[in-house]
Amino acid sequence: MDLTQHIRTIPDFPKPGILFYDISTLLAHPKAWRSCVDQLAETVRTWKPDLLVGIESRGFLTAAPLALELNLGFAMVRKQGKLPGQTVSHVYELEYGTDTVEIQSDAIQPGQRIVVLDDLLATGGTMSAAIELIEKVGGIVAGVACIIELNGLGGRDEMTVPFHSLIQYDI
Repeated sequence: MDLTQHIRTIPDFPKPGILFYDISTLLAHPKAWRSCVDQLAETVRTWKPDLLVGIESRGFLTAAPLALELNLGFAMVRKQGKLPGQTVSHVYELEYGTDTVEIQSDAIQPGQRIVVLDDLLATGGTMSAAIELIEKVGGIVAGVACIIELNGLGGRDEMTVPFHSLIQYDI
C-alpha cells in the first residue's frame, strides 16, 4: 500500500514556510494504518528488541501499537516534567539553546535491546537525544524507525544506529 496517499500536507503550519506532514489521516484509515504497522513490524522485528520506546507525542502513536503487534513492552521519552515518579534526564543542544528529554528511571533494564520510534525524522536532534538518554540508563539501542523521513535536513546522518523510514520526502 502506498502510505503517501494517506499523509495530508498542511502548508504554513506551525509557522509560515513550514510544510507539515500530518499522520492523522493515516491513523483515520484502518487499512492504511494496519499496513503501516505491518511494514514497521517487518523491519523492527529483525533488530530483535526487548522493548520499544516512543518519543513524545506522535512517537507514542507509532510505538504503542507496534509493541502490541510484536508482543513487547513500551516506554516513553518525554519532555522534562511530564513523567511521574523518578526520571533520568538528558539535556541536548538546539540551534538556539537547549532542551531536555526524560525517561522513567525504571523503564529500561541495563542490557535491554531497545528500538526507538517516532512519526517523523527531520534534523535528528530529538532522536539523537533519545538514543543518548537510553544509552545513559544502560539500554542498547538496536535501531530507530519512523514513518516519515525528511531528506535534506541531515537527520539520517545523525543516527549512530541502524535507521529505517517508510516514507521519504525531499525538501
